[in-house]
Amino acid sequence: MRKLVLKMSMSLDGFVGAANGGMEWMFKSRSPEGMAWTVDKISGAGLHIMGSRTFQDMAGWWPKATDDFAAPMNEIPKAVFSRSGKLGESTQALQDAARHSGDPQNAHSLHARTWAEAEVIGGDLKTGIERLTKQDGKFILAHGGASFAQSLIATGLIDEYQLLIFPVALGAGLPIFSRLNAPLSLKLTEHKIFASGVTAHVYQPA
Repeated sequence: MRKLVLKMSMSLDGFVGAANGGMEWMFKSRSPEGMAWTVDKISGAGLHIMGSRTFQDMAGWWPKATDDFAAPMNEIPKAVFSRSGKLGESTQALQDAARHSGDPQNAHSLHARTWAEAEVIGGDLKTGIERLTKQDGKFILAHGGASFAQSLIATGLIDEYQLLIFPVALGAGLPIFSRLNAPLSLKLTEHKIFASGVTAHVYQPA
């Protein structure tokens, strides 16, 4: 068995994106120590999972990236959840191009292939997650998308929440806890304050 971890960045008032989906509000508060903490958490995963929209955005960006996040984002296996069990045409084209990308010694080609080889999982989300968590290996790290995060939370299967809280209030935006049928009780297992004012909170179900 392996645990399921949801990692999200949030505003003080609980939004993971502005009302228009924008993420610009995060950039002013980034710090080397905060980035190092996040890279360390990401690097411990055995599988990245995400919804199809996030997958499309990430697959178009990370193979070309060179920052500290690039290695764990590119090298760790991925799975993408799609209600239809298929990817959109643009994402499928991206995967096909990556599969046939040129020089096998080229780092960009190798990284693109790890995204091209992502497992596509359709059908019921909870069933798919339960199958993955029953496998052996390091923990599963989920990336959202507010909608995908909401759906994951609704399954009741998340073992740990890694939340980076940024010192900004948006007033309105995209929440992830809005589909709860009952209050969700959590216990704080790790807390870290960075010089930028960002705080890391790690919670597990109480």
